Amino acid sequence: MRRRSLLTGAAAAAGAAVLGLNPVARAQRPGASDLPDLGLGDLPVVGRVRARRAMEHLRVLSDRMGLRIGGTESEHRARDYLADVLRDLRYRVTLQPFAVPDKYLSTLVVGGDTWHAAASRSGALGVTATGPVRELDPAAPLPDDLTGAVVLLVNVPTGSTAVLDAARRGAAAVLVGRVPVTPAGRTGAFSPALTEAVAVPVLGVAQVHVERLRAAGPVTITVTTTHHTGLTSYNVIADRPATFPGSDRGVVMVTAHYDTVPGSPGANDDGSGTVLALELARVLRHLPTRRALRFALWGSEEQGLLGSRHYVGGLPAEEAARIAGVFQNDMVATSHGPATAYWLLSVDGGDNATTAQVAAAATRLGYGSRVHGPVARGSSDHVPFHEKGIAAANFSWRGEGGPHELEPLYHTPEDTIAQNVSPERLQVSLELIGAAAYRLACARS
Repeated sequence: MRRRSLLTGAAAAAGAAVLGLNPVARAQRPGASDLPDLGLGDLPVVGRVRARRAMEHLRVLSDRMGLRIGGTESEHRARDYLADVLRDLRYRVTLQPFAVPDKYLSTLVVGGDTWHAAASRSGALGVTATGPVRELDPAAPLPDDLTGAVVLLVNVPTGSTAVLDAARRGAAAVLVGRVPVTPAGRTGAFSPALTEAVAVPVLGVAQVHVERLRAAGPVTITVTTTHHTGLTSYNVIADRPATFPGSDRGVVMVTAHYDTVPGSPGANDDGSGTVLALELARVLRHLPTRRALRFALWGSEEQGLLGSRHYVGGLPAEEAARIAGVFQNDMVATSHGPATAYWLLSVDGGDNATTAQVAAAATRLGYGSRVHGPVARGSSDHVPFHEKGIAAANFSWRGEGGPHELEPLYHTPEDTIAQNVSPERLQVSLELIGAAAYRLACARS
């Protein structure tokens, strides 16, 4: 009883301090439909988390660094930044390396602008080409002489030889784009698949690049392709032990991935989840807990959950058994209008320690009407943990119709802070995950 009183008293003291410093901690939360009914353990979390602080980190990752492609120098810059922030917060930081596949990337210089895209492994790599852009219909016969042109082909039909034909007829480079007939979403950069190798660069450009080139009229551009080999990606792991004396009650994890797809600065996917973890690391670092806290930022998620799979694959059985829950945060701040539902996404659609805690936190904070699920959904870093028998779920803002309703700017160069991030939704995500993770970290069993 004395130990329980000590922990409760410490949390209560922290909560009382928050109330004294921030009397609006008990006010209706941003975007909530109901007044909160907070417990003492909620107060030191929801009274301190600040989206504006998280946004400072997001401006570094998305605006200043931009691309964070798994295993490349762009991801390594982000790795170092994240590790420095967590070390400054006095966490024990471990960098966990793992090998990842080659990357095929490209840039386009148009006037004073530089755009990032992907490249085909079957095209010329490590080369630069310059020429006037010439858009052609890939469903029609191509001109016999394309010498020196940078050919733009949009919506190449399946089985078409248009890319190969353009290269054979003298094109300096070929840009392949996709513009959906039905505007349900926007397309990003991709690596075009070719049936045979060609001697010129072949780039897969995003929809916004196609639109900008069309709007620019006659323009000369410079394209460069790069083949990145021998790559190593990293997980950034930050640990803080339990503060309450007694038996080992395990660990609670808050996680996100910090890499991006080619061509995208990844503000919402998943810069938002990454900075949520950083802000919660700041707020939770001095709070008393029965369980240890672990913040894990995964590398190379976009290449097939490589970072989280590497981490889980290396867990001894006794270490896996210590993990009480994994709160994975992927795309937690979109400003897309229809994405008004906050989804609890477990792999099998079942309830577990993480979904139950977030749902309970939503009720206490007054967000109950905005939270949906749990429903079945994989496709993020909670999957390897579920496969290991560990309670885990992904948490994300998406459309009311279901978790498949992602924002149109997902995986595009337009996934920027200005175009695709809502500080209000980020604040809600911070409060829900913070309150839920802290409650699980303080639980007696």
